[in-house]
Amino acid sequence: MGFLVHALRRSNPLLRSQYSNLTPTGIRWICSSSALRKPESAAIDTYDPAELPPRTPVGGARFHIDNPEDVMEVFVDGYPVKIPKGMTVLQACEVAGVDIPRFCYHSRLSIAGNCRMCLVEVEKSPKPVASCAMPALPGMKIKTNTPVAKKAREGVMEFLLMNHPLDCPICDQGGECDLQDQSMAFGADRGRFTEMKRSVVDKNLGPLVKTVMTRCIQCTRCVRFASEVAGVQDLGMLGRGSGEEIGTYVERLMTSELSGNVIDICPVGALTSKPFAFKARNWELKGTETIDVTDAVGSNIRIDSRGPEVMRIVPRLNEDINEEWISDKTRFCYDGLKRQRLNDPMIRGADGRFKAVSWQDALAVVAEVIQQVKPAEIVGIAGQLSDAESMMTLKDFLNRLGSENVACEGNGVNPNADLRPSYLMNTHIAGLENADAFLLVGTQPRVEAPLINARIRKTVRANQAKVAYIGPPSDFNYDHQHIGTCPKTLLEITEGRHPFCSTLKSAKNPAIIVGAGIFKRKDKDAIFSKVESIAKTFNVIRKDWNGFNVLLLNAAQAAALDLGLVGSPSESIQSAKFLYLMGADDVKLETLPDDAFVVYQGHHGDKNVYRANVILPAAAFSEKEGTHENTEGCAQWTVPAVPTVGDARDDWKIIRALSEVAGVRLPYDNLQGIRARIRTVAPNLLQVDEREPSTLSFDIKPDCKDQLSLEPFTAAIDNFYMTNSITRASKIMAQCSSVLLKK
Repeated sequence: MGFLVHALRRSNPLLRSQYSNLTPTGIRWICSSSALRKPESAAIDTYDPAELPPRTPVGGARFHIDNPEDVMEVFVDGYPVKIPKGMTVLQACEVAGVDIPRFCYHSRLSIAGNCRMCLVEVEKSPKPVASCAMPALPGMKIKTNTPVAKKAREGVMEFLLMNHPLDCPICDQGGECDLQDQSMAFGADRGRFTEMKRSVVDKNLGPLVKTVMTRCIQCTRCVRFASEVAGVQDLGMLGRGSGEEIGTYVERLMTSELSGNVIDICPVGALTSKPFAFKARNWELKGTETIDVTDAVGSNIRIDSRGPEVMRIVPRLNEDINEEWISDKTRFCYDGLKRQRLNDPMIRGADGRFKAVSWQDALAVVAEVIQQVKPAEIVGIAGQLSDAESMMTLKDFLNRLGSENVACEGNGVNPNADLRPSYLMNTHIAGLENADAFLLVGTQPRVEAPLINARIRKTVRANQAKVAYIGPPSDFNYDHQHIGTCPKTLLEITEGRHPFCSTLKSAKNPAIIVGAGIFKRKDKDAIFSKVESIAKTFNVIRKDWNGFNVLLLNAAQAAALDLGLVGSPSESIQSAKFLYLMGADDVKLETLPDDAFVVYQGHHGDKNVYRANVILPAAAFSEKEGTHENTEGCAQWTVPAVPTVGDARDDWKIIRALSEVAGVRLPYDNLQGIRARIRTVAPNLLQVDEREPSTLSFDIKPDCKDQLSLEPFTAAIDNFYMTNSITRASKIMAQCSSVLLKK
C-alpha cells in the first residue's frame, strides 16, 4: 500500500494534499500468507483439542478397535477424531457428531456413491468428494459446512428435484421423507429448470409394496437390499440417462419374506406400504415400542396407533436380535387385530348357539363344572402367543385344582426341559455371524424365522461359511448342500462316514441348528442324542463357543419350558373331561371325548372356538403388558398400545378371577405379584434384555435308549403367512397367501 500511495502522489498533484497525512508510520502493512488466504485452515490449526467440548456421535455411532496400531486421527471441522483404519469420511463425520446428508448410502448395504448428496470439502482436494465412498486417511482435514460444500449440495438437490413430481400433499411418505427434510435443510429456494418432468410407469411388486416410480431418485437402496439382505434378484436398474428406472426385468412380483423393508429404506415416496396407503399421516399416530410375537425371534417393533386402532407396525433398531429389519408377517398382520375378535363372554346354549352373558355368569358356570370333575381329568393348554405371566397363572391354577396336565402347544410330547441349553439358541442370534460352518437339521429358517435366516445369509456372504441341510426340499437364498432328508444322515455324520464331516472338523466355530418341528416326532429324544454326539465329536461346544442351537417356532415355547409346562396335550386330551384352552388353536381335538367341557379363552374366534362350551374374551399382545422369551432365551416385555376390545380382559386377570370363584384363590392380585412368583420358578424371565449363559454340559444327561426312526423330516410350517390366530384373521395375509404362494 505504501508503494500505491507514493505513485498516486507523483501522478496527480491534486491528491498530494489528501494523502499528505499518510506517512509510513501511519500505514497498516498487510502481508499475504497461505494461512490468511484460507482462514478456515488457520482456525483449524489454532484449535486446542483440550478446549473443544465433547461431541455426541450421530445415531449412537460406535466402533471397536482390536489393535491400537489401527487407529488414525482425522479432523472434522477442526474437531480431532480418532477412528479405525478403513472407515469412510462419512463415518468419521458421524463419529464426530456431524450428520452428513445422504440418499443412496445405508450402513447395512454396499456403497453405491451415486446420489452425490454427501459431498464434503477435503483439504488439498481440487473439488468436493463423495464422503460415503472416500476412505479416510491419517491427518485428513474434512470441512462439511463450507460455501463450496453447501453450493455442491444445492446443485445436487436441484438436479434431484428436476424430475421429482409435486406429490407431497398426496404422498404417504409426507412428514417422514428424507427428500423433504434435506431439501429444506440443504436445498436452494428456487430452481432453474422449466422443462417437462419425466414420468415412469408404476411396477406391480405384489399386495404389500405400493410403487410410484415417478418419485424414484435412483438411489438403488431397494436393489441392493433385495440382492444382499433378502437374497432375491427381483429388482434392478434398467435403461440409461433420462430413461433410467428401477424395475423387475420381467413382469413378476417381489417374493421375499422381507420385502416390506424396502418401504423403510426408500428415502422418498417411490416405495410405500400398500395396505397403509392414504390411511393416516405420521404426526397423527402414537408410537408404542414393544415386541413382536408372531415367531420366536422377538423382533423389536413400534406399533403406530390412532385411537383404538393399530394403523401400522414398523421395526425398531436392536443389533442383537433383528438389527433394523422385520418380516412381512410381523409388519402386515396388524389388520388381523380388528377382525374376528371375541368381545363378550359367551355360553353355548341348549340349541348349540352362543349367547353373550356377563363375566359373573360365565365364571360361575365354569367354576361349577370344575368342582364336578376329577383333578386327573382337568387339562390346560397354553397357546403359542401366551405370555409368561398368563402361563404361570394357568399352571398355578390347575396345580391348586390338583392337576399336573398343563402344556404349551408346539412343545410336543413330554418335552425335555431339564437343561435350558437343550432347547435354546446358545450361540445367540448375533453370535451366528461368528460361525463358519452350519448344519441345519429339520429346520427351514427362511419360513420359520426369516431374520435368523438373514443372519445366516449375512454370515455366508461375509465369511464364506459352509451350510449343510438335512430335511425336506426347501428354497434357500444362499449356497448350501442338501445332504439328506431323514435322520440316516445324522448317523453317517456321527460315525464319521459323511463327506461333510471334514467341513465340521476344519471349522473353527461350527454351529448346529435343530428345528423345533422335531418336537412333534416320536423319536425326538434319539435325534437330539445324535445331534449332541455330533456336537461333542466336532468340538461344537467349548468354553469360548457353544454352537448347539434349537430354533423355536412360537413366542411362548421358551417361557413355557422355563416355567415347567411340560405336559403331553395329545395324551391328556384323550381322557379329559374339562379342557381349558388359553389361546390354543393348533391343538387337534379329534380324540377329545364328546362329553368333555371346553373353555376357550382367547382374543380371536379361530379354529378351536367352535368346540368350546364357554368363551372368555382375552386381550391381544398389542393390548396388554407381558413377558415373552425368544429363542435365544432373552426376555422382553410387550407394552399396551391400544385399549382392549369390548369386554375383554388380560389372560392372567381372567384366571385369577376364576380361581376365586372356584374356591382356590391365587395369592397375587397384580403383575408384580405374579412376577414375584415367577422369580421362584424361572428368575431368568425377569432379567429383561439379558441372556443367561449356559453353564451345564450335556455330559450330565442320561444316555438315550430310544430307536432312531428313518422317517423323513417334514416341514414345520406349510404357510408362512398364516401361523397363528392373528395372521389367520388378517385380510392382508390372506392376499399374500393367495398371490405369493401360488405355484
